[in-house]
Amino acid sequence: MTDDTAHRHEKTWFGHPRGLTILFLTEMWDQFSFFGMRALLVYYMTKELLISQTHSSYIYGLYSSFVYFTPLIGGVISDRWLGRRRAVIIGGSIMAAGHFMMAFPSLFYVALATIATGNGLFLPSLASQINQLYAPDDPRKATAYNIYYVGINLGAFLAPFVCGTVGELYGWHWGFALAGVGMLIGLFTYLGGSKYLPKNNSPSERKQQPAPQRPRAKLEIYLLLLAVIAIVVVFRASYEQSGNTVALWADTGVSRQVGSFSIPMTWFQSLNPLMIFLFTPVIVAWWTRAAKQGREPGSIGKMATGGFIVGVSYLVLALVAHISGDARASWLWLVFFFFVYTVGELFILPVGLGLFGKLAPAEFAATAIAAWFMAAFFGNLAAGAVGALWSAVSVPAFFVIAGALAILSGMLLAALSFWAHGIEKRAALPDEDLATAALAADARH
Repeated sequence: MTDDTAHRHEKTWFGHPRGLTILFLTEMWDQFSFFGMRALLVYYMTKELLISQTHSSYIYGLYSSFVYFTPLIGGVISDRWLGRRRAVIIGGSIMAAGHFMMAFPSLFYVALATIATGNGLFLPSLASQINQLYAPDDPRKATAYNIYYVGINLGAFLAPFVCGTVGELYGWHWGFALAGVGMLIGLFTYLGGSKYLPKNNSPSERKQQPAPQRPRAKLEIYLLLLAVIAIVVVFRASYEQSGNTVALWADTGVSRQVGSFSIPMTWFQSLNPLMIFLFTPVIVAWWTRAAKQGREPGSIGKMATGGFIVGVSYLVLALVAHISGDARASWLWLVFFFFVYTVGELFILPVGLGLFGKLAPAEFAATAIAAWFMAAFFGNLAAGAVGALWSAVSVPAFFVIAGALAILSGMLLAALSFWAHGIEKRAALPDEDLATAALAADARH
């Protein structure tokens, strides 16, 4: 039976390969543990370890950036030596150990380094297996990463409520231990569902696969992915303000009263993952229908749309802040912001992850996924620099700047879309058709 025939006759869950559900659930529990620990981190440093707020902020920022840097090293190790399955198991085990170590104050810094190190192996090696679940021309591949992205945000949504509540009421060490338990559940899920996952994910097995036939085509792919990384750094300088300056505005510029009840400002941060969970099925269904009709836009076109939509969400806040003046704006405007912001995010971040998964050569799949997360590393640093403007300009002016950055990223992505669409189409062709297409491209040049 050919691979294509096998894909057509496979058993599915929710219309997708069963392996996607396994990867979805594994990532959900990973994010539950990661965000559960992060929800406690600042409070633990300032209230339990008695570290100053300034010093705690530096530690938090360094840790948040470092967890997006280690996947680049971990991706290379996975591709070259360990293989993705072993990298996931080893990385997840290291992360679980780090979470349990957080319960001991004397091991605090070692625990943070341990979690970041394990994440470097785990994160790119898990996501890079998605592409192998589908045939090259399978239209479901375009929406698989959006579904996977739901797992990320479902875990992120649940973690602060569960780990945060347990840690605050019963002791920080119990909250950290619960995060470690979540990581172990994710590992057991991965091991239990391993029969549904790709088999050819070790370096020795991948060496037996045919090598790519067109070096020029590979160079073209690398140039495109590097360009996307650079543009997404610009986008994230705007996008990451939602947990920083937007959170500050929720505290000082928004009326959170509903009758006699005042909405806790931290609750607004749960709106983004909640809306991702609710809206992803709608957007995926829309794209699936468009694909069947031959009208689905390319990945870069979708991402450009996302940049524009996120830009509009910040411009709405700028207008609301300008009209409100010294008065506090209604909390409903903040809900509306997160609605528009989340729709834009769904057009760009999971689609970008999918683009790297689809286009990366098999021998560098985990490394390519890690390179995508490097955009988050540099984007977080850029977002910090942009956020420093909060105290230097007016609130409306700041939100205009944030919106302009997102719109700029949309414009740059739109400029790439025609070139990128051709690369995507050629990458989806079978090997023999790819060779023909590449020869035709050479002839045009």
